[in-house]
Amino acid sequence: MAVPKGKVSKSRRDKRRANWKLEVPGMVECPHCHEYKLPHMVCKACGYYGDKEVVKVSDK
Repeated sequence: MAVPKGKVSKSRRDKRRANWKLEVPGMVECPHCHEYKLPHMVCKACGYYGDKEVVKVSDK
Protein backbone atom coordinates (compact mmCIF):
# COMPACT_ATOMS: atom_id res chain seq x y z
CA MET A 1 0.00 0.00 0.00
CA ALA A 2 1.32 3.47 -0.88
CA VAL A 3 2.20 5.55 2.16
CA PRO A 4 3.54 9.14 2.00
CA LYS A 5 7.17 9.49 3.16
CA GLY A 6 6.41 12.64 5.13
CA LYS A 7 4.13 15.63 5.48
CA VAL A 8 3.98 17.85 2.41
CA SER A 9 4.08 21.46 3.52
CA LYS A 10 1.47 23.96 2.39
CA SER A 11 4.03 25.91 0.40
CA ARG A 12 5.24 22.80 -1.46
CA ARG A 13 1.66 21.75 -2.18
CA ASP A 14 0.74 25.25 -3.41
CA LYS A 15 3.84 25.46 -5.63
CA ARG A 16 2.65 22.34 -7.43
CA ARG A 17 -0.80 23.87 -7.92
CA ALA A 18 0.55 27.25 -9.08
CA ASN A 19 0.49 26.34 -12.78
CA TRP A 20 -3.24 25.53 -12.97
CA LYS A 21 -4.16 28.70 -14.83
CA LEU A 22 -6.91 29.35 -17.33
CA GLU A 23 -5.86 31.01 -20.57
CA VAL A 24 -7.90 33.15 -22.90
CA PRO A 25 -8.20 31.41 -26.28
CA GLY A 26 -6.41 33.14 -29.14
CA MET A 27 -8.99 35.06 -31.13
CA VAL A 28 -8.51 36.26 -34.72
CA GLU A 29 -10.50 38.67 -36.84
CA CYS A 30 -12.67 37.20 -39.58
CA PRO A 31 -11.39 38.50 -42.95
CA HIS A 32 -14.94 38.66 -44.31
CA CYS A 33 -17.08 40.33 -41.58
CA HIS A 34 -14.32 41.47 -39.15
CA GLU A 35 -15.92 39.74 -36.14
CA TYR A 36 -13.63 37.90 -33.72
CA LYS A 37 -13.58 34.09 -34.00
CA LEU A 38 -11.43 31.12 -33.04
CA PRO A 39 -8.66 30.36 -35.55
CA HIS A 40 -9.24 27.51 -38.04
CA MET A 41 -12.99 27.59 -37.36
CA VAL A 42 -15.99 28.71 -39.39
CA CYS A 43 -17.11 32.22 -38.47
CA LYS A 44 -20.38 32.10 -36.50
CA ALA A 45 -21.40 35.57 -37.65
CA CYS A 46 -21.12 35.15 -41.43
CA GLY A 47 -20.53 31.42 -42.04
CA TYR A 48 -17.31 31.90 -44.01
CA TYR A 49 -14.12 29.86 -43.70
CA GLY A 50 -11.41 31.77 -45.51
CA ASP A 51 -12.86 32.91 -48.85
CA LYS A 52 -15.67 30.33 -49.08
CA GLU A 53 -19.14 30.40 -47.56
CA VAL A 54 -19.43 27.06 -45.78
CA VAL A 55 -22.57 27.59 -43.67
CA LYS A 56 -25.65 29.61 -44.54
CA VAL A 57 -26.34 32.01 -41.65
CA SER A 58 -29.89 33.28 -41.41
CA ASP A 59 -30.56 36.74 -40.00
CA LYS A 60 -33.13 36.84 -37.22
